[in-house]
Amino acid sequence: MRKIIVILIVLFISVSNLTAQNIKTELDHYFSALAENKQFNGNVLIAENGKVLYQKSFGYADFSTKRKNASDSSFPIASITKTFTSTAILQLVEKGHLKLEDRAAEYLLDFPFKEVTIKQLLSHTAGLPIYDSLFFPIIAKHPDAVFTNKDLIPAMISQKSTLLFKSGDDFSYNNVNYNILALVIEKISGLSYGAYLEKNIFGPAGMKDTSLSKFFKRVDKNLSERYVVKYPYSEEMQSAETIEEFKVANHFDFQGHGDLISTCEDLLKYDTSLYNGKLLKISTLKQAYTPVLLSNGNDNIQRYGLGWITRENTLMGEIVKHDGGIPGGRTMLLRNLTKHQTIILFDNTANNVIPISDNALTILNGGKVDKPKKSGAKIYGIALAEKGIESGEKTLRKIQKDSLNYYISEGEINSLGYALMFNNKENEAENAFKQNTLLFPSSWNTYDSYGEILLRHGKKQNAIKMYQKSIELNSDNENGKKILEKIAD
Repeated sequence: MRKIIVILIVLFISVSNLTAQNIKTELDHYFSALAENKQFNGNVLIAENGKVLYQKSFGYADFSTKRKNASDSSFPIASITKTFTSTAILQLVEKGHLKLEDRAAEYLLDFPFKEVTIKQLLSHTAGLPIYDSLFFPIIAKHPDAVFTNKDLIPAMISQKSTLLFKSGDDFSYNNVNYNILALVIEKISGLSYGAYLEKNIFGPAGMKDTSLSKFFKRVDKNLSERYVVKYPYSEEMQSAETIEEFKVANHFDFQGHGDLISTCEDLLKYDTSLYNGKLLKISTLKQAYTPVLLSNGNDNIQRYGLGWITRENTLMGEIVKHDGGIPGGRTMLLRNLTKHQTIILFDNTANNVIPISDNALTILNGGKVDKPKKSGAKIYGIALAEKGIESGEKTLRKIQKDSLNYYISEGEINSLGYALMFNNKENEAENAFKQNTLLFPSSWNTYDSYGEILLRHGKKQNAIKMYQKSIELNSDNENGKKILEKIAD
Protein backbone atom coordinates (compact mmCIF):
# COMPACT_ATOMS: atom_id res chain seq x y z
CA MET A 1 0.00 0.00 0.00
CA ARG A 2 2.79 2.39 0.92
CA LYS A 3 4.46 1.66 -2.42
CA ILE A 4 1.25 2.56 -4.30
CA ILE A 5 0.96 5.83 -2.40
CA VAL A 6 4.57 6.73 -3.23
CA ILE A 7 3.98 5.94 -6.90
CA LEU A 8 0.84 8.11 -6.95
CA ILE A 9 2.71 11.00 -5.33
CA VAL A 10 5.52 10.72 -7.88
CA LEU A 11 2.98 10.64 -10.73
CA PHE A 12 1.17 13.68 -9.32
CA ILE A 13 4.43 15.65 -9.05
CA SER A 14 5.44 14.62 -12.59
CA VAL A 15 2.08 15.66 -14.03
CA SER A 16 2.20 18.97 -12.12
CA ASN A 17 5.70 19.70 -13.41
CA LEU A 18 4.66 18.82 -16.96
CA THR A 19 1.60 21.07 -16.71
CA ALA A 20 3.71 23.97 -15.40
CA GLN A 21 6.20 23.47 -18.24
CA ASN A 22 3.39 23.41 -20.81
CA ILE A 23 1.94 26.63 -19.41
CA LYS A 24 5.35 28.25 -19.47
CA THR A 25 5.77 27.21 -23.11
CA GLU A 26 2.33 28.59 -24.03
CA LEU A 27 3.10 31.87 -22.29
CA ASP A 28 6.38 32.17 -24.16
CA HIS A 29 4.68 31.48 -27.50
CA TYR A 30 2.10 34.15 -26.73
CA PHE A 31 4.50 36.89 -25.59
CA SER A 32 7.04 36.11 -28.32
CA ALA A 33 4.30 36.48 -30.95
CA LEU A 34 3.25 39.81 -29.43
CA ALA A 35 6.85 41.03 -29.48
CA GLU A 36 7.30 39.94 -33.09
CA ASN A 37 4.15 41.89 -34.01
CA LYS A 38 5.49 44.92 -32.08
CA GLN A 39 2.51 44.63 -29.73
CA PHE A 40 4.63 44.20 -26.61
CA ASN A 41 7.95 45.81 -25.74
CA GLY A 42 9.01 45.50 -22.13
CA ASN A 43 9.06 43.09 -19.22
CA VAL A 44 6.73 40.35 -18.04
CA LEU A 45 6.83 38.40 -14.77
CA ILE A 46 4.22 35.77 -13.93
CA ALA A 47 4.26 33.98 -10.59
CA GLU A 48 2.23 31.38 -8.77
CA ASN A 49 2.34 31.00 -4.99
CA GLY A 50 5.10 33.58 -4.90
CA LYS A 51 7.40 31.63 -7.23
CA VAL A 52 8.30 32.88 -10.69
CA LEU A 53 6.75 30.71 -13.39
CA TYR A 54 7.62 32.87 -16.39
CA GLN A 55 9.84 35.93 -16.72
CA LYS A 56 11.20 37.51 -19.87
CA SER A 57 12.25 40.83 -21.39
CA PHE A 58 11.45 41.98 -24.91
CA GLY A 59 12.66 44.81 -27.12
CA TYR A 60 14.64 47.92 -26.38
CA ALA A 61 14.84 49.98 -23.21
CA ASP A 62 16.49 52.71 -25.30
CA PHE A 63 15.89 52.64 -29.04
CA SER A 64 18.56 55.27 -29.73
CA THR A 65 21.39 53.23 -28.16
CA LYS A 66 19.83 49.79 -28.76
CA ARG A 67 20.04 49.04 -25.03
CA LYS A 68 17.70 46.12 -24.44
CA ASN A 69 15.15 45.65 -21.72
CA ALA A 70 16.43 43.22 -19.08
CA SER A 71 15.17 41.59 -15.90
CA ASP A 72 16.59 44.45 -13.82
CA SER A 73 15.12 47.18 -16.04
CA SER A 74 13.13 49.74 -14.10
CA PHE A 75 9.96 51.43 -15.28
CA PRO A 76 7.66 54.19 -14.07
CA ILE A 77 4.76 52.09 -12.74
CA ALA A 78 2.19 54.89 -13.25
CA SER A 79 -1.12 54.32 -11.45
CA ILE A 80 -0.03 51.10 -9.77
CA THR A 81 1.35 53.74 -7.39
CA LYS A 82 -2.21 54.24 -6.13
CA THR A 83 -2.11 50.83 -4.45
CA PHE A 84 0.91 51.99 -2.44
CA THR A 85 -0.84 55.19 -1.37
CA SER A 86 -3.86 53.13 -0.38
CA THR A 87 -1.66 50.72 1.58
CA ALA A 88 -0.10 53.66 3.44
CA ILE A 89 -3.51 55.12 4.34
CA LEU A 90 -4.80 51.72 5.49
CA GLN A 91 -1.69 51.25 7.65
CA LEU A 92 -2.53 54.54 9.37
CA VAL A 93 -6.09 53.29 9.84
CA GLU A 94 -4.82 50.08 11.44
CA LYS A 95 -2.65 52.11 13.81
CA GLY A 96 -5.67 54.16 14.86
CA HIS A 97 -4.40 57.45 13.43
CA LEU A 98 -7.50 57.98 11.27
CA LYS A 99 -10.74 56.35 10.16
CA LEU A 100 -12.01 55.78 6.64
CA GLU A 101 -15.12 57.82 7.37
CA ASP A 102 -13.07 60.78 8.61
CA ARG A 103 -13.31 63.93 6.54
CA ALA A 104 -10.10 64.96 4.79
CA ALA A 105 -10.61 68.50 6.09
CA GLU A 106 -10.02 67.24 9.64
CA TYR A 107 -6.35 66.82 8.66
CA LEU A 108 -6.01 69.42 5.90
CA LEU A 109 -7.70 72.43 7.47
CA ASP A 110 -7.82 74.57 4.29
CA PHE A 111 -9.28 71.78 2.15
CA PRO A 112 -12.44 73.44 0.79
CA PHE A 113 -14.62 70.35 0.33
CA LYS A 114 -15.55 69.74 3.95
CA GLU A 115 -17.78 66.69 3.41
CA VAL A 116 -15.29 64.58 1.41
CA THR A 117 -14.12 61.50 3.33
CA ILE A 118 -10.93 59.48 3.18
CA LYS A 119 -12.90 56.51 1.86
CA GLN A 120 -14.36 58.62 -0.96
CA LEU A 121 -10.88 59.77 -1.96
CA LEU A 122 -9.61 56.17 -1.98
CA SER A 123 -12.53 54.99 -4.12
CA HIS A 124 -12.70 57.94 -6.57
CA THR A 125 -16.23 58.79 -5.41
CA ALA A 126 -15.30 62.21 -3.99
CA GLY A 127 -16.09 64.25 -7.11
CA LEU A 128 -13.03 66.50 -6.85
CA PRO A 129 -12.11 68.81 -9.75
CA ILE A 130 -9.43 67.61 -12.17
CA TYR A 131 -6.02 69.08 -13.07
CA ASP A 132 -7.36 70.80 -16.18
CA SER A 133 -9.77 73.09 -14.35
CA LEU A 134 -7.35 73.67 -11.47
CA PHE A 135 -4.16 74.47 -13.33
CA PHE A 136 -4.70 75.16 -17.03
CA PRO A 137 -5.91 78.73 -16.36
CA ILE A 138 -2.75 79.31 -14.31
CA ILE A 139 -0.48 77.73 -16.94
CA ALA A 140 -1.97 80.06 -19.57
CA LYS A 141 -0.67 83.02 -17.56
CA HIS A 142 2.52 81.37 -16.27
CA PRO A 143 3.74 78.93 -18.97
CA ASP A 144 6.87 77.94 -17.00
CA ALA A 145 5.01 77.06 -13.79
CA VAL A 146 5.58 73.67 -12.14
CA PHE A 147 3.04 72.43 -9.60
CA THR A 148 3.37 70.05 -6.65
CA ASN A 149 0.87 68.59 -4.17
CA LYS A 150 1.10 71.69 -2.01
CA ASP A 151 -0.38 73.76 -4.85
CA LEU A 152 -3.60 71.71 -5.05
CA ILE A 153 -5.61 73.24 -2.21
CA PRO A 154 -4.60 76.85 -3.02
CA ALA A 155 -5.64 76.20 -6.66
CA MET A 156 -9.00 74.80 -5.54
CA ILE A 157 -9.58 77.96 -3.53
CA SER A 158 -8.29 80.47 -6.09
CA GLN A 159 -10.22 78.85 -8.96
CA LYS A 160 -13.36 78.70 -6.79
CA SER A 161 -13.68 75.05 -7.73
CA THR A 162 -16.83 73.03 -7.19
CA LEU A 163 -17.37 69.29 -6.94
CA LEU A 164 -18.19 67.40 -10.13
CA PHE A 165 -21.02 65.68 -8.25
CA LYS A 166 -22.19 65.22 -4.68
CA SER A 167 -19.56 63.11 -2.93
CA GLY A 168 -20.54 59.46 -2.86
CA ASP A 169 -23.15 59.76 -5.62
CA ASP A 170 -20.95 58.82 -8.57
CA PHE A 171 -17.51 57.61 -9.66
CA SER A 172 -14.84 59.67 -11.43
CA TYR A 173 -11.31 58.29 -11.71
CA ASN A 174 -9.16 61.25 -10.74
CA ASN A 175 -5.48 61.50 -9.81
CA VAL A 176 -6.19 64.49 -7.57
CA ASN A 177 -7.85 62.15 -5.04
CA TYR A 178 -4.55 60.39 -4.44
CA ASN A 179 -2.49 63.58 -4.36
CA ILE A 180 -4.73 64.77 -1.51
CA LEU A 181 -4.29 61.39 0.22
CA ALA A 182 -0.50 61.84 -0.02
CA LEU A 183 -0.89 65.16 1.79
CA VAL A 184 -2.94 63.40 4.49
CA ILE A 185 -0.19 60.78 4.91
CA GLU A 186 2.40 63.53 5.38
CA LYS A 187 0.24 65.44 7.83
CA ILE A 188 -0.48 62.46 10.06
CA SER A 189 2.92 60.73 9.91
CA GLY A 190 5.13 63.80 10.02
CA LEU A 191 7.16 62.27 7.18
CA SER A 192 7.37 63.17 3.54
CA TYR A 193 5.31 60.89 1.30
CA GLY A 194 8.47 59.23 -0.07
CA ALA A 195 10.01 58.78 3.37
CA TYR A 196 6.83 57.17 4.67
CA LEU A 197 6.75 54.66 1.81
CA GLU A 198 10.44 53.87 2.29
CA LYS A 199 10.05 53.22 6.00
CA ASN A 200 6.72 51.41 6.01
CA ILE A 201 6.41 49.65 2.63
CA PHE A 202 9.63 49.49 0.58
CA GLY A 203 11.82 48.57 3.56
CA PRO A 204 9.60 45.88 5.12
CA ALA A 205 8.93 44.36 1.68
CA GLY A 206 12.63 44.36 0.71
CA MET A 207 12.02 46.58 -2.31
CA LYS A 208 15.49 48.01 -2.93
CA ASP A 209 14.84 49.17 -6.50
CA THR A 210 11.69 51.20 -5.87
CA SER A 211 11.56 54.95 -5.27
CA LEU A 212 9.80 58.18 -6.09
CA SER A 213 10.55 59.78 -9.42
CA LYS A 214 10.93 63.30 -10.75
CA PHE A 215 8.76 63.66 -13.84
CA PHE A 216 8.91 59.84 -14.22
CA LYS A 217 12.73 59.95 -14.11
CA ARG A 218 15.49 59.10 -11.64
CA VAL A 219 19.24 58.57 -11.77
CA ASP A 220 19.19 54.94 -12.85
CA LYS A 221 21.22 53.26 -15.58
CA ASN A 222 18.55 50.55 -15.86
CA LEU A 223 15.63 52.90 -16.45
CA SER A 224 13.69 52.11 -19.63
CA GLU A 225 12.94 55.14 -21.76
CA ARG A 226 9.39 55.65 -23.02
CA TYR A 227 8.32 55.77 -26.66
CA VAL A 228 5.34 55.96 -28.97
CA VAL A 229 5.03 55.05 -32.62
CA LYS A 230 5.52 58.32 -34.51
CA TYR A 231 2.78 57.73 -37.08
CA PRO A 232 0.17 55.00 -37.64
CA TYR A 233 1.75 54.52 -41.07
CA SER A 234 5.28 54.05 -39.75
CA GLU A 235 7.26 51.83 -37.42
CA GLU A 236 9.52 54.70 -36.38
CA MET A 237 9.63 55.21 -32.61
CA GLN A 238 9.61 58.66 -31.04
CA SER A 239 10.54 59.57 -27.49
CA ALA A 240 7.37 60.35 -25.56
CA GLU A 241 9.09 63.38 -24.03
CA THR A 242 9.38 65.09 -27.42
CA ILE A 243 5.67 64.91 -28.28
CA GLU A 244 3.99 68.28 -27.94
CA GLU A 245 0.68 67.15 -26.45
CA PHE A 246 2.53 65.25 -23.72
CA LYS A 247 4.67 68.20 -22.68
CA VAL A 248 1.91 69.47 -20.39
CA ALA A 249 3.02 66.71 -17.98
CA ASN A 250 6.18 68.75 -17.38
CA HIS A 251 4.05 71.18 -15.38
CA PHE A 252 2.97 68.52 -12.90
CA ASP A 253 5.29 67.08 -10.25
CA PHE A 254 2.62 65.50 -8.09
CA GLN A 255 2.96 62.57 -5.71
CA GLY A 256 0.64 59.77 -4.67
CA HIS A 257 -1.09 58.94 -7.91
CA GLY A 258 1.49 57.62 -10.38
CA ASP A 259 5.03 58.71 -9.59
CA LEU A 260 6.88 55.55 -8.46
CA ILE A 261 9.59 53.73 -10.39
CA SER A 262 10.10 50.02 -9.78
CA THR A 263 11.04 46.67 -11.29
CA CYS A 264 9.06 43.50 -11.92
CA GLU A 265 10.96 41.71 -9.17
CA ASP A 266 10.29 44.46 -6.64
CA LEU A 267 6.57 44.40 -7.45
CA LEU A 268 6.59 40.66 -6.82
CA LYS A 269 8.11 41.38 -3.39
CA TYR A 270 5.31 43.87 -2.79
CA ASP A 271 2.75 41.28 -3.89
CA THR A 272 4.27 38.66 -1.57
CA SER A 273 4.27 41.09 1.36
CA LEU A 274 0.57 41.74 0.82
CA TYR A 275 -0.17 38.03 0.78
CA ASN A 276 1.82 37.23 3.93
CA GLY A 277 0.39 40.06 6.02
CA LYS A 278 3.64 41.95 6.37
CA LEU A 279 2.12 45.24 5.23
CA LEU A 280 -1.56 44.98 6.17
CA LYS A 281 -3.87 42.63 8.04
CA ILE A 282 -5.86 40.19 5.91
CA SER A 283 -9.11 41.72 7.20
CA THR A 284 -7.97 45.16 6.06
CA LEU A 285 -7.03 43.86 2.62
CA LYS A 286 -10.43 42.19 2.30
CA GLN A 287 -11.98 45.63 2.77
CA ALA A 288 -9.59 47.14 0.22
CA TYR A 289 -10.62 44.49 -2.32
CA THR A 290 -14.36 45.16 -1.88
CA PRO A 291 -16.02 47.51 -4.40
CA VAL A 292 -17.23 50.71 -2.76
CA LEU A 293 -20.95 51.23 -3.23
CA LEU A 294 -22.41 54.52 -4.38
CA SER A 295 -24.99 56.30 -2.25
CA ASN A 296 -27.76 54.59 -4.27
CA GLY A 297 -26.43 51.18 -3.24
CA ASN A 298 -25.02 50.26 -6.65
CA ASP A 299 -21.43 49.29 -7.48
CA ASN A 300 -19.30 52.06 -8.92
CA ILE A 301 -18.68 51.60 -12.63
CA GLN A 302 -15.12 50.24 -12.23
CA ARG A 303 -15.89 48.11 -9.16
CA TYR A 304 -13.14 50.18 -7.55
CA GLY A 305 -12.31 49.30 -3.96
CA LEU A 306 -9.81 51.12 -1.77
CA GLY A 307 -6.98 51.57 -4.27
CA TRP A 308 -7.74 48.40 -6.25
CA ILE A 309 -9.87 47.61 -9.30
CA THR A 310 -11.88 44.48 -8.63
CA ARG A 311 -13.59 41.99 -10.89
CA GLU A 312 -16.70 40.00 -10.31
CA ASN A 313 -15.75 36.45 -9.36
CA THR A 314 -14.96 34.34 -12.37
CA LEU A 315 -14.21 30.65 -12.82
CA MET A 316 -10.53 31.60 -12.50
CA GLY A 317 -10.97 33.17 -9.07
CA GLU A 318 -11.20 36.52 -7.31
CA ILE A 319 -9.21 39.09 -9.29
CA VAL A 320 -7.88 42.45 -8.12
CA LYS A 321 -5.60 44.62 -10.17
CA HIS A 322 -4.38 48.06 -11.08
CA ASP A 323 -3.11 49.19 -14.44
CA GLY A 324 -1.31 52.40 -15.24
CA GLY A 325 -0.65 54.65 -18.18
CA ILE A 326 1.69 57.57 -18.81
CA PRO A 327 2.98 59.00 -22.09
CA GLY A 328 4.86 56.12 -23.70
CA GLY A 329 4.24 53.63 -20.92
CA ARG A 330 1.65 51.06 -19.82
CA THR A 331 1.80 48.91 -16.68
CA MET A 332 -0.22 46.19 -14.96
CA LEU A 333 -0.26 44.42 -11.60
CA LEU A 334 -2.93 41.70 -11.70
CA ARG A 335 -3.49 39.34 -8.76
CA ASN A 336 -5.65 36.22 -8.64
CA LEU A 337 -6.30 36.06 -4.90
CA THR A 338 -7.98 32.66 -5.04
CA LYS A 339 -5.07 30.89 -6.73
CA HIS A 340 -2.25 33.18 -5.55
CA GLN A 341 -1.31 34.06 -9.13
CA THR A 342 0.45 37.30 -10.06
CA ILE A 343 0.92 38.96 -13.46
CA ILE A 344 3.24 41.98 -13.76
CA LEU A 345 3.63 43.77 -17.09
CA PHE A 346 5.65 46.83 -18.09
CA ASP A 347 5.57 48.14 -21.66
CA ASN A 348 7.65 51.17 -22.62
CA THR A 349 6.06 51.70 -26.06
CA ALA A 350 2.50 52.34 -24.84
CA ASN A 351 0.97 49.04 -25.96
CA ASN A 352 -2.32 48.30 -24.19
CA VAL A 353 -1.45 45.73 -21.51
CA ILE A 354 -5.01 45.16 -20.26
CA PRO A 355 -6.02 42.55 -22.88
CA ILE A 356 -2.50 41.10 -22.70
CA SER A 357 -2.84 40.50 -18.95
CA ASP A 358 -6.30 38.96 -19.45
CA ASN A 359 -4.92 36.53 -22.03
CA ALA A 360 -1.94 35.69 -19.84
CA LEU A 361 -4.32 34.88 -16.98
CA THR A 362 -6.31 32.59 -19.26
CA ILE A 363 -3.15 30.74 -20.33
CA LEU A 364 -1.99 30.54 -16.72
CA ASN A 365 -5.22 28.74 -15.86
CA GLY A 366 -4.97 26.23 -18.70
CA GLY A 367 -7.14 28.07 -21.21
CA LYS A 368 -6.50 28.77 -24.86
CA VAL A 369 -6.17 32.18 -26.51
CA ASP A 370 -5.99 33.16 -30.15
CA LYS A 371 -2.59 33.65 -31.70
CA PRO A 372 -1.81 37.40 -31.74
CA LYS A 373 -2.48 38.86 -35.16
CA LYS A 374 -0.68 41.71 -36.88
CA SER A 375 -2.39 45.03 -37.49
CA GLY A 376 -3.70 45.13 -41.04
CA ALA A 377 -4.16 48.89 -40.77
CA LYS A 378 -0.48 49.33 -39.93
CA ILE A 379 0.77 47.22 -42.87
CA TYR A 380 -1.68 48.88 -45.26
CA GLY A 381 -0.74 52.33 -43.96
CA ILE A 382 2.99 51.77 -44.46
CA ALA A 383 2.45 50.60 -48.03
CA LEU A 384 0.10 53.48 -48.71
CA ALA A 385 2.43 56.15 -47.34
CA GLU A 386 5.66 54.77 -48.76
CA LYS A 387 4.59 53.33 -52.13
CA GLY A 388 1.34 55.05 -53.02
CA ILE A 389 -2.34 54.28 -53.39
CA GLU A 390 -2.05 51.39 -55.84
CA SER A 391 0.41 49.56 -53.62
CA GLY A 392 -1.67 50.30 -50.55
CA GLU A 393 -4.83 48.86 -52.08
CA LYS A 394 -2.99 45.79 -53.31
CA THR A 395 -1.56 45.23 -49.83
CA LEU A 396 -4.99 45.66 -48.24
CA ARG A 397 -6.52 43.04 -50.55
CA LYS A 398 -3.84 40.54 -49.50
CA ILE A 399 -4.46 41.31 -45.83
CA GLN A 400 -8.21 40.75 -46.24
CA LYS A 401 -7.50 37.25 -47.54
CA ASP A 402 -5.24 36.38 -44.61
CA SER A 403 -7.48 36.66 -41.53
CA LEU A 404 -5.39 33.99 -39.81
CA ASN A 405 -2.45 36.39 -39.42
CA TYR A 406 -4.01 39.87 -39.65
CA TYR A 407 -6.88 41.76 -38.09
CA ILE A 408 -8.45 44.89 -39.53
CA SER A 409 -9.74 47.55 -37.15
CA GLU A 410 -12.15 50.28 -38.20
CA GLY A 411 -10.77 52.59 -35.50
CA GLU A 412 -7.17 52.03 -36.57
CA ILE A 413 -7.92 52.81 -40.20
CA ASN A 414 -9.86 55.90 -39.19
CA SER A 415 -6.89 57.07 -37.10
CA LEU A 416 -4.60 56.27 -40.02
CA GLY A 417 -6.69 58.48 -42.29
CA TYR A 418 -6.51 61.47 -39.96
CA ALA A 419 -2.78 60.99 -39.37
CA LEU A 420 -2.18 61.01 -43.12
CA MET A 421 -4.43 64.05 -43.53
CA PHE A 422 -2.72 66.06 -40.79
CA ASN A 423 0.69 65.25 -42.27
CA ASN A 424 -0.11 66.52 -45.76
CA LYS A 425 -0.69 63.11 -47.33
CA GLU A 426 -4.12 64.15 -48.54
CA ASN A 427 -4.70 61.67 -51.39
CA GLU A 428 -3.54 58.77 -49.26
CA ALA A 429 -5.84 59.93 -46.46
CA GLU A 430 -8.81 60.02 -48.80
CA ASN A 431 -8.03 56.47 -49.87
CA ALA A 432 -7.87 55.29 -46.27
CA PHE A 433 -11.26 56.81 -45.42
CA LYS A 434 -12.75 55.35 -48.60
CA GLN A 435 -11.43 51.87 -47.84
CA ASN A 436 -12.92 52.10 -44.35
CA THR A 437 -16.42 52.59 -45.80
CA LEU A 438 -15.91 49.51 -47.98
CA LEU A 439 -14.58 47.42 -45.11
CA PHE A 440 -17.18 48.58 -42.57
CA PRO A 441 -20.27 49.55 -44.61
CA SER A 442 -22.60 49.48 -41.59
CA SER A 443 -20.58 52.02 -39.59
CA TRP A 444 -21.92 55.58 -39.66
CA ASN A 445 -18.57 57.00 -38.58
CA THR A 446 -16.69 55.72 -41.62
CA TYR A 447 -19.02 57.69 -43.91
CA ASP A 448 -18.79 60.75 -41.67
CA SER A 449 -14.98 60.75 -41.87
CA TYR A 450 -14.97 60.06 -45.59
CA GLY A 451 -17.42 62.92 -46.11
CA GLU A 452 -15.14 65.22 -44.16
CA ILE A 453 -12.14 64.69 -46.41
CA LEU A 454 -14.21 64.74 -49.61
CA LEU A 455 -15.54 68.13 -48.58
CA ARG A 456 -12.00 69.21 -47.74
CA HIS A 457 -11.00 68.23 -51.29
CA GLY A 458 -13.83 70.15 -52.90
CA LYS A 459 -15.86 67.05 -53.82
CA LYS A 460 -19.08 68.51 -52.49
CA GLN A 461 -21.66 66.20 -54.11
CA ASN A 462 -19.87 63.03 -53.02
CA ALA A 463 -19.40 64.52 -49.54
CA ILE A 464 -23.16 65.16 -49.32
CA LYS A 465 -23.85 61.51 -50.19
CA MET A 466 -21.47 60.34 -47.47
CA TYR A 467 -22.99 62.57 -44.79
CA GLN A 468 -26.48 61.46 -45.84
CA LYS A 469 -25.43 57.81 -45.49
CA SER A 470 -23.86 58.53 -42.11
CA ILE A 471 -27.05 60.14 -40.81
CA GLU A 472 -29.16 57.33 -42.28
CA LEU A 473 -27.13 54.89 -40.15
CA ASN A 474 -27.06 57.14 -37.09
CA SER A 475 -29.87 59.64 -36.70
CA ASP A 476 -28.08 61.07 -33.64
CA ASN A 477 -25.14 62.33 -35.72
CA GLU A 478 -25.88 65.97 -34.95
CA ASN A 479 -22.54 67.23 -36.23
CA GLY A 480 -23.16 65.50 -39.56
CA LYS A 481 -26.60 67.11 -39.75
CA LYS A 482 -25.13 70.57 -39.17
CA ILE A 483 -22.49 70.11 -41.86
CA LEU A 484 -25.03 68.68 -44.31
CA GLU A 485 -27.39 71.58 -43.69
CA LYS A 486 -24.55 74.03 -44.25
CA ILE A 487 -23.22 72.51 -47.51
CA ALA A 488 -26.56 71.45 -49.01
CA ASP A 489 -27.65 75.09 -49.53
